[in-house]
Amino acid sequence: EIPLRLVGSEMCKETVYVLRTGIQWKALPKEYGSSSSVHRYFRKWESLGFFRKLWKKGLAEYDEMEGIAWTWQSIDGTMIKAPTAQESVGPNLLIGGKNGTKRHILVDERGVPLSIVVTGANRHDVTQVDEVLKNRIRKPRGHTKQHLCADAGYSGEKSEEIMRNHRYIPHIRPRGEEKIAIQNGCKARRWIVEVAHSWFNRFRKLLVRYEKSNSSYEALLHLAATVKFIENLLLFRDRFLYSTGAVIRQQPYFFTRQ
Repeated sequence: EIPLRLVGSEMCKETVYVLRTGIQWKALPKEYGSSSSVHRYFRKWESLGFFRKLWKKGLAEYDEMEGIAWTWQSIDGTMIKAPTAQESVGPNLLIGGKNGTKRHILVDERGVPLSIVVTGANRHDVTQVDEVLKNRIRKPRGHTKQHLCADAGYSGEKSEEIMRNHRYIPHIRPRGEEKIAIQNGCKARRWIVEVAHSWFNRFRKLLVRYEKSNSSYEALLHLAATVKFIENLLLFRDRFLYSTGAVIRQQPYFFTRQ
């Protein structure tokens, strides 16, 4: 059972502060309390799978309130520097073969994360298609038509077969073909996953990975994914209140954009 009362606690706010600023746990300002206590709570929640459960439960609430945009989804991976990581790392040729991590994500049409997988930087995107699609935190009901957009790194008969096995209609195109399709009046859709990766990198704790264990880094990713749909819900609420002429209440400071 998820201890939801922890969501509004000071410890949870301080964890989000660390996530956003990238500050070391031991360097947390004194006004936030004991840095060792904050880190101890984080590790405890991590061991309980709290952040993944929070993401899963919150995404279900988001789906009920606003609705996940299932029809058009996008998948992509991006490499992250990981100088001190000891798990899920590999040589990143873009930085001279130094340690790196690759973050693979699946997002809906609005950029809400549906799946996150962490591997070494040397793992090719196409090898993780099945893993990413199997690890979706939520799936649509019934026989919802789902299109999956990907770049040329996912091309190949095996990759497309995996997508179809997961009930997706694959759309895999190199950038040159994408430009031609857009010029012919087609709507660009795959870019949203690149925007989502950029959004994740706004959290300085995720921009460069210093967490040694894979579980700690994934916990931070799950917390960031939770913040993403909460921001979407706040925007949904504000649009609704604005349309009714109601006064918009200030957002909680630990979820506001900085």
